[in-house]
Amino acid sequence: MASVLEENGYITESCPRTADSDVESGDTARHKLESLLNRNMRIQMTDGRSLIGCFLCTDRDCNVILGSAQEFLRPSDSFRIREPRVLGLAMVPGHHIVSIQVELETSPQYI
Repeated sequence: MASVLEENGYITESCPRTADSDVESGDTARHKLESLLNRNMRIQMTDGRSLIGCFLCTDRDCNVILGSAQEFLRPSDSFRIREPRVLGLAMVPGHHIVSIQVELETSPQYI
């Protein structure tokens, strides 16, 4: 790791990387995210709620945007039926995400 003292007083540190490995890992991650676009997924949140919706996008902070989202509360003693609350477009903060499950692709049934 090399440290460089700049004129403005900041110290810049850089570690040697190969450009090829950065491009390959970035391309792999990008292709994986692109393969998840418009797929239905379930997101478990830290407060016990679940959101189910269509994956539209994410950002560097791992925030996720779901389209046509529905919210399911965790069952309690006061109610047993898990009826969804329709949210529509929803942003889930990355720091509240516990797990993400992607719905398996199934071939459409044609009559």
